[in-house]
Amino acid sequence: MLRQLMRTHVLSSSMTITEALRGPDVRDPDEQRWTPRLWGVLAVLCAVLFLDGLDVSMVGVALPSIGAELGLGTTSLQWIVNGYVLGYGGLLLLGGRTADLLGRRRVFLAALGVFAVASLIGGLVDNGALLIATRFIKGVAAAFTAPTALSILTTTFREGPARNRALSVFSVFGASGYSSGLILGGLLTSMGWRWTFLTPVPLALAALAAGYFLIPRDRPSADGGHDLLGAATLVGGMLLAVYTVVAAPERGWLDPVTLASAAVAVALLAGFVATEKRVRHPLIRLGILRVGSIIRANLSIVALFGSFLSFQFMMTLYLQDVLGWSPLSMALGLLPAGLLVASASPFMGRLIDRYGTPPLIIGAMASLSAGYVWFIATAGNTPHYALSILPTMLLLGGGFAFGFSSIMAQATDGVADSEQGLASGLVHTSAQVGAALVLALVTALISADGGAGEGFAPFHPGVYLVAGVALLGLLANLVALLRRERARV
Repeated sequence: MLRQLMRTHVLSSSMTITEALRGPDVRDPDEQRWTPRLWGVLAVLCAVLFLDGLDVSMVGVALPSIGAELGLGTTSLQWIVNGYVLGYGGLLLLGGRTADLLGRRRVFLAALGVFAVASLIGGLVDNGALLIATRFIKGVAAAFTAPTALSILTTTFREGPARNRALSVFSVFGASGYSSGLILGGLLTSMGWRWTFLTPVPLALAALAAGYFLIPRDRPSADGGHDLLGAATLVGGMLLAVYTVVAAPERGWLDPVTLASAAVAVALLAGFVATEKRVRHPLIRLGILRVGSIIRANLSIVALFGSFLSFQFMMTLYLQDVLGWSPLSMALGLLPAGLLVASASPFMGRLIDRYGTPPLIIGAMASLSAGYVWFIATAGNTPHYALSILPTMLLLGGGFAFGFSSIMAQATDGVADSEQGLASGLVHTSAQVGAALVLALVTALISADGGAGEGFAPFHPGVYLVAGVALLGLLANLVALLRRERARV
């Protein structure tokens, strides 16, 4: 019973841009002057991040209605979510690097146009296979818009206070998009599930028009555009790796197809690494993977997204399918975390300037860990909303607020403009693939015994897992901090 319910409710950017905006001498020695046009560029980037969050959460709420109208089974419904995850997670790394190689503005606008068209088609089709195809295409488009938006931001705003401030504003819109999608999803689904697909269309077109006029042309990177074998092995390996992760809960982790696809994915990615070591102009400079701060940022985003989204997934199932809450009631119940992120994120730039990213990331991991531990200690089999769920969501919201901007800043700090898309794609890939992997493991754990048990009991193994993931993220950052302190002595 629980397995069936779970399957139908799975939630899941020579001349810089600033130079073009402000003329020959665009970067002040200490602080950038934020002109109206510069604000406009930031607004376009924030709108796209808002759309990504909005789309994911709205569709998750609408899944039951989609299944009922189109006659889709649980497997097909699962692939409405997984199709997006496959396109998004599988091509994120290539999407970020493509922006470096072909030009951020060009890639950003083209991908945003594809996103709008796919959204429109998705709201009009009457065939499940076509709907899943549009979701995959939207995921591919988002794999280019998301890292490109972040790389446009990090090359537009100088590293330091200006960039940290912009990242804090950027984070607000990401959280607001996801939180708004939960509420809008409930409201729009009551009018018809197609509105959850059609609503992003005018917003995407408005962002596309504004971006065309506001985002100046940039120079592509001179190196790295001739590695066709590297591109082929990267895309093939990443797509197959993500497919293996999202399909394993359905097929089984020891299923021959799962094991075979995992083996081929590993072989393709190993071939990609070997190719990058030999070619003169590699698609991806592997040396970026040896920078300790970047590695920790990517591990931290796995812990943040993997634990947070998996816990929210379990709460969605529990509140709707066990307690019988409506989609709107469920969204309102989980909203405090999103509101806390939206209200706290604007201050993160100042905090990063003052304290740096490592302490804030540690604070974020500590808040996440405390939230899960509190829930484990107080929930039992019938968690009370005011005593267990609300405090946990507030602690998780605080962790996300402190963590997201800090991790994104650390993941791109010290990286040359010519590789900002690569760094952005890397951290986004870690977030999406990490979240998919943790969610797949949670799904396997809570359905291992067929969902036996009353109330929240079947979900306890999943909560233990996400708590462990958060604690590992905390430990990794604490160990690095202790090593730095010892080196100073």
